[in-house]
Amino acid sequence: MRLDKYLKVTRLIKRRTIANEACDAGKIIVNGKTARASYDIKAGDIIEINMGIKPLKVKVVNVTEYATKENASDNYLVVE
Repeated sequence: MRLDKYLKVTRLIKRRTIANEACDAGKIIVNGKTARASYDIKAGDIIEINMGIKPLKVKVVNVTEYATKENASDNYLVVE
């Protein structure tokens, strides 16, 4: 699954266009490298989101095409 779509499905970022712009601006880091929106996410990847005041670091646990509001957070674990 594409990085921008994963961020939207898991509700880490509200809209896919915002996720795409954040990737283009270099604010999303995957496994220590700046990632493009087309990066293919897989289980075990570490995603750092440097937007806003506090950066967020999560580990990808599961990759699903669809997620409800209730189970969206089951797809990742907050590391820091």
